[in-house]
Parts: sequence; C-alpha cells; structure tokens
Amino acid sequence: AAELIQAGAVEADSPAEAARDTEGVLMSLADDRASRDVMARLTELGPDNGAPVVVDMSTVSPATSRELRKMAPGHRFVAAPIVGGPSSVVAGQATGLLGGEQEHVRRLNALWPDLFMVQRYCGEDPGSALTYKLLNNYLLMAGLAVVAEAVATGQAAGLDESMLRDFIHQWPTVAPALHNRLDDLIAGDHRGWFTTRLGAKDVRLAVALATSLGLDLPIARLVEQRYEEAADQGWADADIGAIIELIRERRQPPTGQPSQPYGEPPYNY
Repeated sequence: AAELIQAGAVEADSPAEAARDTEGVLMSLADDRASRDVMARLTELGPDNGAPVVVDMSTVSPATSRELRKMAPGHRFVAAPIVGGPSSVVAGQATGLLGGEQEHVRRLNALWPDLFMVQRYCGEDPGSALTYKLLNNYLLMAGLAVVAEAVATGQAAGLDESMLRDFIHQWPTVAPALHNRLDDLIAGDHRGWFTTRLGAKDVRLAVALATSLGLDLPIARLVEQRYEEAADQGWADADIGAIIELIRERRQPPTGQPSQPYGEPPYNY
C-alpha cells in the first residue's frame, strides 16, 4: 500500500474499517477466492440502512458474483467488471459492465463517470455482467494466442519486424484490443499487469460457464492450456504476451521443406 499512501490514501487495518461510513466500496481482486474472502470481512458492517453498496470490479465467475450479492451487507451489491486495461482506465476510456439492482446502481450514479467512459447496464442479475466480461476476455486470450503464432512465424521467416508490426496494425483481421501488445510480442520483456496465470484463470472460468450450460468449448480449453503452460514454464508473473515464448522455445531446426498442405493428397489431417 506504500505507493497509494504516498499519493494521499489512508491505510486501514481491515476491509470493514476501510468501508465504514462510506457510500460505496470498490473491490478489484485477483480471483473468486479473494473476492469471497474480502466480502466475508465486510459482513461485520451489518445489514442496516447505513451499509455501503459493495462494487466488485474483479473478474470472477457469474456464480461467485451472485454469491457475493448474498454475502454483501444488506445485499447492496453491484458487479462492475472493467473492459479495458490500466491505460484505458487512467485515460478515462474504459467501459464498465454494471449488474445488480437498479436502486444500488443509481445510488452510485455520481461515481460511474469518474471510472468509465461508457457504462452498460447488464440487468439485475450480476452474473450477466460477468458473463459478458468472460466472453470478452476469452476473445482477447484466444486472439492473442493466434497473433503470437503469426508474429513468431513472421520473425522466423526473417520478415522486417517494423513492417510486420505495421501490417498487423493495419490488418482488419486483428482486433484493435491486441494492438497494444504487438511491441511486447515482437521484442518485449513481457512486463505487464495481466499475467499468464490470470489469463488462464479467465479462460477457465469461461469454459466452466459453458460446461454448466451444456456446451463444450474445445478451442477455449486449448487456449486455457497454452496460458497454463506459459505460467508453468516460468512466465507465471509475466504479461499474457509471454505466451509467444512457448513457440520460440520449442522451435525446431528448419527442414527446408514445406509440410504437405491440407487439401492436397495425401489428406493427413
């Protein structure tokens, strides 16, 4: 907390102490367990009318978000996962996905414009906001895994890295949200804020959600596995762009012969 205190924040000894006599409490935590643990410590505030609205901005499962609402003092709870990275938040360009009872959302109407450029109300079920967030993060993780393969292949082919970067920026097939990680993929040290372990966690939550709905997502399971592999290979605290190192580390000596393309005999799929 040292950096925050230096910037003018006041440190509290417990979540309940920090939340006492406030209108709203914001939580932004690593995972489901952390959100549940902190919420459990807020329950001592009691359910009286003076209890704050607890806003959880963490990326957790929809089921956990619904559980948090039941745990919140007086059930005053809003899910508000963020779409956008830290730079977007600092620039005031992030989107907030709000889920919960409208009266609690309205109670903090003065707060939302300070946090988000766009606020999208996703309904009274806080789990809906988290479902949107998990789908967004799955698309991000899957897209980055594919772009990492494209970058590694381009580099191995000896393409000019500056031109490769420019092409990928211009190609409409690459989502704009991936552009800010191109430099890191090409020549970065993978310092960042969104670790491979957290990336795997978010995809795992998306897979679990689909499974609970009777769906199987084989590509998502593969994407999850790739980020887990990156974490296990020493990149657990590195940014999700470190997934490219799996490809680089396992590069084999070039054969000089292209593999048999699909669509031409023999059909070896």
